[in-house]
Amino acid sequence: MVENRFLEITISQYHHELIEGHMTIREMVQFYLDRIEAFDQKGPKLNAIIMVNPDALIEADRLDLETRQSGIIRPLQGVPVILKDNVNTVDLPTTAGSKSLEGVIPETDAYIAQRLRAAGAIIIAKSNLHEFAIWGETLSSILGQTLNPYDLTRTPGGSSGGTGAALAANFGLVGIGTDTINSVRSPSSANSLVGIRPTLGYVSRSGIIPYSYTQDTAGPMARTVEDAVRLLEVIRGYDVEDEVTAWGHTHFKVDLKSHLIKEGLTAKRIGILNHFFGKQAVHQEINQAVHQVIQEMSEKGATMVEVNEIIDSDYLVNNVSVHLYDLKDHLNLYLKTLPRSARVHSMAEVLNSGLFHPGIKENLLKASELSTTMPEYSQRILEREKIKQQLMHIMADYDLDALIYPHQKQLTCKVGGSQDERNGVLASVTGFPSICVPAGFSAVTETAKIGVPIGMEILGRPFSEPILVEIAYGLETNGSHRKLPQL
Repeated sequence: MVENRFLEITISQYHHELIEGHMTIREMVQFYLDRIEAFDQKGPKLNAIIMVNPDALIEADRLDLETRQSGIIRPLQGVPVILKDNVNTVDLPTTAGSKSLEGVIPETDAYIAQRLRAAGAIIIAKSNLHEFAIWGETLSSILGQTLNPYDLTRTPGGSSGGTGAALAANFGLVGIGTDTINSVRSPSSANSLVGIRPTLGYVSRSGIIPYSYTQDTAGPMARTVEDAVRLLEVIRGYDVEDEVTAWGHTHFKVDLKSHLIKEGLTAKRIGILNHFFGKQAVHQEINQAVHQVIQEMSEKGATMVEVNEIIDSDYLVNNVSVHLYDLKDHLNLYLKTLPRSARVHSMAEVLNSGLFHPGIKENLLKASELSTTMPEYSQRILEREKIKQQLMHIMADYDLDALIYPHQKQLTCKVGGSQDERNGVLASVTGFPSICVPAGFSAVTETAKIGVPIGMEILGRPFSEPILVEIAYGLETNGSHRKLPQL
C-alpha cells in the first residue's frame, strides 16, 4: 500500500490525478482492497464489510479503458463506493445484515445504485449494519459487531456503522447510508465524517429494504463536505417508484457544488438549540467541543443565536416517531418482491425462521403487534406535524438559516451498550434536512489513541440543502476537525 498517495484522497484530487495520468482506477481500487484485507478481518478486525465486490478490479479495468478512450470523466468516474447492505444490487446479495436473507440477490438495482453506476462509480463493497437497520450499534447476525476504528472498545454508531467505520479507515472513497432515526448521522458523528440526511423526498428509497417509509431516506457519507455534496448530487432525483420524490422535483436542478463557498458562514444566522445539550458531567466533553465550533462559526462571520425553546429528543422517539408502527407493513412490501428462492417473504417468516440476531427480537415482536391503522399511529402523525410547525416558527421568529446542536449528548457507546441521548431524531420525525460534521474529539485514553470523534448537526428548513452546504463548507474551510484513525 502506498499510504501517502491515496490516504484521505478526495474525489476532485482523484479525478485530477486520473486526467493527468498520474493514477489509474485499478490502482485506486487495489489500494482500498488492500486496506480492507489488512484491517477488516486482520489487525484491529473492524468487521465493517459484509462482502467485497469480486469484480471490482474488472470494473476498474473497464473504466480505465473507457477513460483513456473517451477522455470523459463522469461525476463519480472510478470512485469506489461503500454501500450499506440494505440497498439492492443485482450483482451482489442484499441481506440487511440478516441470516434470513443470506445469499439473496435482488432482481433489480435500487434507484440510487443505478444512479451510482451511471455516474461511473464502483461499488467496491457492501457494509455491515444493525440488522434490518433496527437499532444503532451495528450488530448483525450475518457478520456480528462492527468496531469503531478510533476506539475498538466502542461501537461505530449505527445503523450505518459499517459504512462509517469503513470510510474512517479508508476502505473506500465515499459511502451510502440510510437513515430512519439517526442512522446516517450517528456513524458520521462517531467516525469523524460528514453525513447528510436530505429532506424527505430528495433521494429515492425504491429498492432499499425499508424500516419506515414515513421517515426513511438514504444519504451520503464522506470524509469532506465537498465529497458528500458530489455524492448527493448523483443519488438525488425524481423516481416514479417513490412518489415522495415528486416533492423535490424543482430542487434537483440546483447546482449544490456552486454552494461550496469558503465564506459560507458570512451573514448566516444560526440558532444554538440549547435544550439538545446535556447538563451532566458525562456530557461536558461533547459540549466543550461543540461550543468551540460555535466560537469558530462566529469568528467566520455567522451570528449565533441562543434558542431556549424546549424540544425533548426522548419525547420525539417515544411519542412521535412511527418507525415501529411502519415496520411490519413496509418490510412486508419489500420481502414480497424477493425471488421465490429466498427463505422469507414476510416479517412473520423472519420471526419464525429464527435467523436473526436475538438483539432485534424484541423490536420485531413489538412491530408485529403494531399497525398504521391504530389510533396511536394517527396521533403520532399529528404530533409530527406539530413539531414541524414548531420548528418552522422557531426559525421564523429568530430569523434563522439553521439550527445546530450535538448529534448526541454522549460519546458513542461501548460495545454491548446502547446508543442513548441521540438528537438526530429531530430531523427524522420532521423530514427536515441536516448535515452532521466533525466537531472534534474527546480526551485521549488508553483505548482511544487520539480520542473519540464528536459530531455536530446542522438542521434547516425543508429543501434548504444549499444553505446547509454553505454553512458546513464554510466551517470546514476554517480547518477540518477530521482526523485519520491510528490502526
